[in-house]
Amino acid sequence: MRASFAPSIELFSSDISTNKATLQFNTTFRPHLFKGSQLSLMTSSNDEKTKIKQMKRISVVSCLKSERGKGESLTYKDAGVDIDAGAELVRRISKMVSGIGGFGGLFPLGDSYLVAGTDGVGTKLKLAFETGIHDTIGIDLVAMSVNDIVTSGARPLFFLDYFATSHLDVDLAEKVIKGIVDGCKQSECALLGGETAEMPNFYADGEYDLSGFAVGIVKKDSVIDGKNIVAGDVLIGLSSSGVHSNGFSLVRRVVAKSDLSLKDQLPGNNDKRITLGEALMAPTTIYVKQVLNIIEKEGVKGIAHITGGGFTDNIPRVFPEGLGAAIYNDSWEVPAVFRWIEEVGGIEEAEMRRTFNMGIGMVLVVSPEAAARILEEGTEGCTIYQIGEVIHGDGVTYL
Repeated sequence: MRASFAPSIELFSSDISTNKATLQFNTTFRPHLFKGSQLSLMTSSNDEKTKIKQMKRISVVSCLKSERGKGESLTYKDAGVDIDAGAELVRRISKMVSGIGGFGGLFPLGDSYLVAGTDGVGTKLKLAFETGIHDTIGIDLVAMSVNDIVTSGARPLFFLDYFATSHLDVDLAEKVIKGIVDGCKQSECALLGGETAEMPNFYADGEYDLSGFAVGIVKKDSVIDGKNIVAGDVLIGLSSSGVHSNGFSLVRRVVAKSDLSLKDQLPGNNDKRITLGEALMAPTTIYVKQVLNIIEKEGVKGIAHITGGGFTDNIPRVFPEGLGAAIYNDSWEVPAVFRWIEEVGGIEEAEMRRTFNMGIGMVLVVSPEAAARILEEGTEGCTIYQIGEVIHGDGVTYL
């Protein structure tokens, strides 16, 4: 294990013998390599009606006519990832271990909770191997865990990584670790240590696997848990940088189906030149600073990290029983890369919404009063949209 000492981190001692820990369980699928879907969340809602500011969706369909069609409509399950099977596994685990639910696992420590999360970057690694872009995949790794634990309102303390390969290429590994360091700097947490595993003949030449682990802390009276959500609360969406680190098994099927190579320009991107490979490899947005800044101003009741399962599976897990979400179509800008995936893959819109973040990487459930303030003040590093509201019912309705 690679280890370091972080003297700036303060922990709090306490007697935890009478307290319970809340556990995190995410499911990981490995079609050819790795991952698939995260299945957990928290909650939020309110009683006043709110008006939605809508903006026109930028259409890229005309730019994609030459790519469209090509046969069957693809699904995530076709690509080897079965979200329903993952949900069934979580259901079975819940019979063996009590208290599972949120994105992060909560462990009581005095007047605080330690909040822990773990994740990987899935088959996005396959595109890293193909494009040769290795210096940002570590940012993805950090993002997937710290974005999970910040949904509880936790400030990340430290991160640990696991890097495995058949033959250690020191130069390549250095690029990957540099990305991890950059991700930790963005999250303002310490890279406390990690493990480098060299396992001959286990991975293909030039390939590697990654996983990461983050621990944060939040005061018990400041935990964001969604219990106070009511109908009328507002859904605030924070823009994503692109596909982030979910859905790449389906993405790779679409790329294989298309006429484009990863070096070709992404169509329909408003004359902004970027290759398909660069667009797909854009590092996952780390939302720690933005979310903690918004939480400090009060009014946040629940937070959903939009990973595997997309809007359809993730947002409902934020709500108490009897509440659902009304999402307003065209209320945010959907990045061109998602329109390209949808058109070329012939993917149904419902499948897109259950697989990808569609341009919104984090959803905050806030009071109407807080929503007005948040939208007016904005935040650095991403665009904020009012994307819907909490309603009586269940699931997600798209209007």
